[in-house]
Amino acid sequence: MYGDMNTRAAPEIRRVTANLPARLVDDACQVTGKGITETLVAGLERVRRSAAAAKARALKGKLSLTIDIETSRERSRH
Repeated sequence: MYGDMNTRAAPEIRRVTANLPARLVDDACQVTGKGITETLVAGLERVRRSAAAAKARALKGKLSLTIDIETSRERSRH
């Protein structure tokens, strides 16, 4: 029901009350084609992914990897 929250245990749910611009909520729901809860969950997941991506970008140039491209492309032939 909530995207990538598929785990064995049910996710902990937090009920919140928020004052949100009605037009923004309506527009977002129209874009996602889903209800308010699902749309808000999608937005929060996007914020989380954005933070993770920023953290990964901050590592650019700080990791030294030696990778043999040709070897990594080879597939085992069973």
